[in-house]
Amino acid sequence: MARARRPGASVGGPSADERTVELTRRLATLLGELGLSELEVESGDVRVRVQRATAPVVAPPPPVAPPPPAGADEHPLVADVIAPTLVTVEAPMVGTFYRASSPTADPYVQEGDAVKEGQVLCIIEAMKLMNEIESKVGGRVARILVENGQTVEYGQPLFLVDPQS
Repeated sequence: MARARRPGASVGGPSADERTVELTRRLATLLGELGLSELEVESGDVRVRVQRATAPVVAPPPPVAPPPPAGADEHPLVADVIAPTLVTVEAPMVGTFYRASSPTADPYVQEGDAVKEGQVLCIIEAMKLMNEIESKVGGRVARILVENGQTVEYGQPLFLVDPQS
């Protein structure tokens, strides 16, 4: 499939995918050098999050390569590249994330569900108050990024919504 060239991009320069891979490599190296467990960077219309697995990395991370053979137990780094078309619904406050109105109720939404702008996606409990978090756009829930009952921070991504669906 042919890709349209972005204005200002050189014909012989690296592609967007190559730049994303290079950014991921540089972040993985920086993660190891600084001893961080997670690092997220947004550059233009690309967001990259690099996270260290539970086992510490002793050597610098290897270059991006095909997946390891079956049976490999360690994955030193996990990288998520978020498509620029997805809309991130973030936590507007610190609190506890709940996917449903009560422990016995069905979740407000599942991955793949169609949602309307203003539809309740979850609840965040803060200071014994239940705050309904609504979708910023209509579309389809592409990914739920937080586990039920998990504490969330202000600005933490909760959902990815694909407005094109």
